[in-house]
Amino acid sequence: MTTIAPYGTWESPITAELAAAADGGPMWLQLAEGRVWWAEARPAEDGRVAIVRAAPGEPPTDVLPPGWNARNRVHEYGGRPFTVAGGALVFTNWDDQRLYRAVDGAAPLPLTPEPQRPHGLRYAEPTAAGGAEVWCVRETMTGDAPTDVRRELVAVPLDGSCGVRVLAASHHFMTAPRPSPDGRRAAWIGWDHPAMPWDGTRLCVAEVTPDGFGEPTVLAGGAGEAVCQFEWDGPDALLAMTDPSGWWNLHRVSLDGSSRNLAPVAEELGGALWRLGQRWFAPLGGGRHAVLRSGRLAVLDEADGTVTDVPTDPDLWGFWGATLHAEDGRLAGIVAGPLHEPTVAMVDLSTMDAPAAPAGSAGGGGSVSVVELSVPTAEPPDPALLPRPVERTFPAEDGTPIPAYVYPPANPAYQAPDGDRPPYLVHVHGGPTGRNTPVLDLEIAFFTSRGFGVVAPNYGGSTGYGRAYRERLREQWGVVDVEDCVAVARALAAAGTADPARLVIRGGSAGGWTTAASLATEGSIYRCGMAQFPILDLTTWEVETHDFESRYLHSLIGPLPQTHDRYVERSPVSHPERLSAPILLMQGLDDQICPPAQAERLVAVLAGSGIRHAYLAFDGEQHGFRKAETIATALHAELSFYGQVLGFDPPGVKPLRLSC
Repeated sequence: MTTIAPYGTWESPITAELAAAADGGPMWLQLAEGRVWWAEARPAEDGRVAIVRAAPGEPPTDVLPPGWNARNRVHEYGGRPFTVAGGALVFTNWDDQRLYRAVDGAAPLPLTPEPQRPHGLRYAEPTAAGGAEVWCVRETMTGDAPTDVRRELVAVPLDGSCGVRVLAASHHFMTAPRPSPDGRRAAWIGWDHPAMPWDGTRLCVAEVTPDGFGEPTVLAGGAGEAVCQFEWDGPDALLAMTDPSGWWNLHRVSLDGSSRNLAPVAEELGGALWRLGQRWFAPLGGGRHAVLRSGRLAVLDEADGTVTDVPTDPDLWGFWGATLHAEDGRLAGIVAGPLHEPTVAMVDLSTMDAPAAPAGSAGGGGSVSVVELSVPTAEPPDPALLPRPVERTFPAEDGTPIPAYVYPPANPAYQAPDGDRPPYLVHVHGGPTGRNTPVLDLEIAFFTSRGFGVVAPNYGGSTGYGRAYRERLREQWGVVDVEDCVAVARALAAAGTADPARLVIRGGSAGGWTTAASLATEGSIYRCGMAQFPILDLTTWEVETHDFESRYLHSLIGPLPQTHDRYVERSPVSHPERLSAPILLMQGLDDQICPPAQAERLVAVLAGSGIRHAYLAFDGEQHGFRKAETIATALHAELSFYGQVLGFDPPGVKPLRLSC
């Protein structure tokens, strides 16, 4: 029987603990020796990252025992933490940030020296270079400030001698050192402050010498062009995903600098290089390449310049970590769907009949079988409890279409009283150069199965819609993102989809910034907001945050010192009196990206203000909660907070204590 109950008060078997268990899953992967190897986050094991391998017909096997955590701190977000080289696993261990070599049945062998200070040397993106060494990116902490960092491309021998040697230091930021097939040259990507890697990067090539790399030549990229991935295409050319047209497309670049777009499309086939080692394309051989288009798998055929979708079920390959890898026509990646948690999967594209189709078209060749190799980290709930995202667009103030995913409440055991409209949560993604995706997220289902609606807008600045859309946010952070989210919320309320008196905004990191900035905007339409590990004080950001993003605000807000007043004006901490609604803040105390001082500063100025608020801080958590206990506690607190502010009692949840 169906129970009649107000939205927000429904009971659900999608518990906070179940949502927390599903918060991990696969991340990085590699095809090697006939198997797929991948990194897997495990909330139930205090958030450690395991390394697992499997092949079709073979169960997944852990390669590293408990106690080893394959994760690194390069750029604080971490880069690809492992490779398979010479029949062995080479990985970075979180506790000491050293590289290790692991062979079945033997204790891992350290390959890099012990740092003089904890986490003083960090290694990421190891890549096999011949049979005797790996090349990787090394960060060295040179001082006490989080921006005191030096980066180099280094070679690490596999024999355990720890004789690391420097190969190059062409830019402040570098990624992807890779040898040419004949070993004579090396290529890598570099960029410098204040650019972010989606603003402008340079593809460099140099001769390999006994002392390292020679003087580099820039083959692609620049101040307004961002190469996000490359692969060698024989000894004399490279394939580069770059965006001189304003869209990331695949190009062939010769050593003389000449370049050809292999299939021009007004679509993003690449993405924002947030983490070193992301891969949006994989060569299949014969002039065919697997690419990601709008999060779906496609084959680019350079003979006729076409991009043809590969129909699979599930069908979302790029939304959960761009990490494609191909070998002998077989492709490995991470696949998901609106009703399907992310899993490691393989498809055989070597015999796929992919007839030519106009660039940008869908279809071709019939459905391709997907072989899933990993096991979900949580028991899948009843599909009837899962929300089906509806992709929609809403007009911004200037008429620009704002893409968004709308998740209506979903629970077959309940029905709301006649005339009742659901509260809606505006779910703001981070970055802000990120994006919301329609991949199954049990944290969203936690709320929709209790009678909340959720809308996930891709506001101006989001990746996936071309450079022009991404740069709508240039010097407009705290303006365009706020206005776009408001436009979406108001449209849902005007259409009768959402209760206009119960609109809520929530987000983490940059999404936490937009949450607080929205509540501090005159005429805010939100009843309350939840901000996890947020940015709140722009004026101190450059010296408090990590090096990678320390100059990001120069493009998001404006150059310093010329626009300093703008930093003060837009910071919620500077104007607590403008906060129009209660706010819940949650923070990891080990966060080096959005340090606790940001949240604590706002909590201090809210004391005695009359604005209801709560602050939860978690020991041992960094930027993004990883431990199952933390994730579950945060969800319970958030639900209790909404109940108190919106005027209902969520069943089975302890009341969160609010201050004024």
